[in-house]
Parts: sequence; C-alpha cells; structure tokens
Amino acid sequence: MAPGIELSDSATTAAPVVPWSAHSEKAQEIAFQKRKMQLHESLVEALNLKFAAGVDGAAARRMFRNAVSGVVERDAAGETAAYRGRLVQELIDEAEGLGPLECLMQDQAITDVLVNHPHEVFVERNGVLVKTPVVFADGSHLLRVVQRLTAKVGRRIDESNPMVDARLPDGSRLNVTIPPLAIDGATVSIRRFPKDPLTVERLVQNLSLSPGMARFLQAAVACRQSLLISGGTGTGKTTLLNALAQFVPDDERIVTVEDSAELRLCHPHVVRMESRMPNTEGLGSVTLRDLVRNALRMRPDRLLVGEVRGAEAIDMLQAMNTGHEGSFTTIHANDAKESLTRLEMMIAMGGFDLPLPVIRTYIAAGIRLIVHLARWKGGARRIVRVTEVSGVKDGEIVLNDIFRYQPSAVSGVEGAMSFQATGYVPRCLERLRGAGFDIVEEDFRPEV
Repeated sequence: MAPGIELSDSATTAAPVVPWSAHSEKAQEIAFQKRKMQLHESLVEALNLKFAAGVDGAAARRMFRNAVSGVVERDAAGETAAYRGRLVQELIDEAEGLGPLECLMQDQAITDVLVNHPHEVFVERNGVLVKTPVVFADGSHLLRVVQRLTAKVGRRIDESNPMVDARLPDGSRLNVTIPPLAIDGATVSIRRFPKDPLTVERLVQNLSLSPGMARFLQAAVACRQSLLISGGTGTGKTTLLNALAQFVPDDERIVTVEDSAELRLCHPHVVRMESRMPNTEGLGSVTLRDLVRNALRMRPDRLLVGEVRGAEAIDMLQAMNTGHEGSFTTIHANDAKESLTRLEMMIAMGGFDLPLPVIRTYIAAGIRLIVHLARWKGGARRIVRVTEVSGVKDGEIVLNDIFRYQPSAVSGVEGAMSFQATGYVPRCLERLRGAGFDIVEEDFRPEV
C-alpha cells in the first residue's frame, strides 16, 4: 500500500455526509468523481476486476487493494494523504460496493437513499429528507452503478427492461428506473430497514401509540383477531406489522408472503416467501396470489401478507374466513374506511363477479380490526385510528373507532394524552377476557 494512505479492510470509511448547497463544492465533488472514474478505467485495463474484487478469496482482494493504492500513488502523488486515502477507498467501493452511495449505506440512521439524477442525491434521516454532497461523475457513471446493483440481485436492466424492483443482500428494498422512462437519467430508490426491528415497547416510547393501545393490540393479536394495517407510504405499516407479530404465541406457525421480503420476525417458527418477476423471456413469474394460495397448503396458523395490492385480496380473505384467524396484512390507504373500499376494488378488478353486498359481508367476516397510521410533519409516525369492523348494516360495513390520536390544540404540545379512547367498547372484549387478558370496560372510557 502506498505510504501515507490509511485504508480499512471493510471498505466503509467514507467521509461523513453533511447537508450542502454551495455551487463550488458541487463542482469540486463532480471533478473528484470524474478523476476517480478515469483511474477506474486505468484499473480495468490493468486488472481482471471480476477476479481482483475478491470473488476468489482474500489473496485476490489484497492484490486488488494494493493495485488500487499503487495507481493512486502514481497518478495523485501531489495530492494530500487525505485526498489520496479517499480516492483509494472510493475506487474500492466502485468495484466492491455501491460507488458513491456506499458511505450512505453505512449510516444506520439513514432509512431512504434517493438518487434523482447524477448530481442530486437525497437521504431520509430521522424522518426528514436532506440533500447530500454525494454526486456521480455523469449519467454513465450512475448507470454503471445501477447495472452493478441489479446484477448483484440477479436482475438485468436495459432499454427493454427499464424498471427493476428487488431486494439487496442486506435486506434493503431497491427500485431502479433508467431512460427512456427516467427523463433526467437513471433513478435509484433504496428503502433500508434497521438491523434490530422496533418492538411495540419502543414504539410506545416514541409516542407512536399509547400504552393502553399497546395492551389492547397485544391481546387482540394473541386472541387471533385478524388485522388490516393501513396508511400512506412511509407511515410505518411494515414496522408495526413486524412489531405486532411478537405477540403471536410461540407454538403457532407463521407463513409470510411479500413482494420484497422486508419482515424480520422474532418468532421461532416462520416460513418466508417472496414473489418473483418474469425472466427475460417473460416466463417464470410467481405472483403474490400464487404465493398466498401455496401458503394455505403449508399448514399455517397465521398468514402475514406484506402488502395486499391486487387479486390476492380474495385469497387472503378466504384464508381469514376459513380457519386462519389472526392473519395480518397492510394496505395503502388514506383512512380506515378507504382501506376497505380499496379491498372491494381489488376484488372487483381481480375478475371476481361477486355482488357488492357479498364482497362487503366477506370483508366484514374476515377482518376484525383496522389499525391506521399517518405521518406527521417532522417525520413522526402515529397510530391515528384503531377501528373495529362490527359487521354490515343496510349494505354498508359498520366501523367503530376504539382509539384515536387527537393532537393537542396547544402548539408544540404532544404526548400520551393525545391518544384517546372513544368510549366504544369493542365486541371482541369478551373473547379477550376469556383468554385471560385483564382488560375492562373502563379502559375504553375517554379521559376528561
């Protein structure tokens, strides 16, 4: 290794990311990336990168790193040690990691990495979007990183297949689009998930729900009340589903079905399945509906569908109505009532010629509770409704709120008092009591 250059073996020591706005800094960063790509081309000519990137062992990895250090020492001898060190590290990231995005992927506080075009990269940290100083040299540089990303997950992206939705090896969810669909250049959206999933206790501490709501949901899950978790994008639906699954008894078998596997259940008996896109010939696809149907043949006690989006809705409801009570799913919706309207639409669009009253009766018989989440300014996520599906009356599904989130009228004042019981006593209360949970009617009285 060249003298004066310190390099970690993990290829993760990039400079910290800070918000920025100065045009000169952007120009300097673009110039750095272009110089790096020129050196990268020199390395491509000198080495077999596929071999040297470490696929054949630690010796090849060391050989590649030494070659990188040698090239940098030769071509950037007049630069500072810090500059050369960063150049070495980022060249290694180009071959082994995600290029300029690697430093962002090492920051555990970042939940989303969003590349709008080569010179504009945002991250979400603590619920707030922040522009970063990270840039790519040009559109070709970004496209190379995108192709390497998709190749890592066994997918191909080109003009005939300009969109990819996949899961990275670390569990992050990846979405990529390239021209001609993406007008300003390739786009990358990476949704990251914490290594240690949030528990209900942590959600209570974060004021995402109240202790009373947590006790009720714990009892409901344990007593096999089927849940529909609704909310908009980024409201924490998957996080809540993951947390509530901790209340499923250990002697029950859980089968999860997802488009991109995101759930990380702390449960001793879990079978995970993930859908598959068609191959280049348009063959081999496995849809969520296929997986739900297959899951019902696997003797599940609980079926967890990561997100219901289409015709699989009818199969999920059939599961809930035929011996698989206590199953969960999530759905995109703006409020609790709209979530059921979307379910009706999915069933109708799936080609099922069923009268609307039959569909609504089927929904009301399968789903017991709706938990609706919302995201507030500043990134805070809250459970804003816990609603019981009480049946069908005059052709309409009857919904009754059990708990609501009502922010204080005093500006800046928030806390547990914002979560209020409505006074409605749920019909499932007797079942919860019968299972030994100490929940009384007073728990549902609104506080004065």
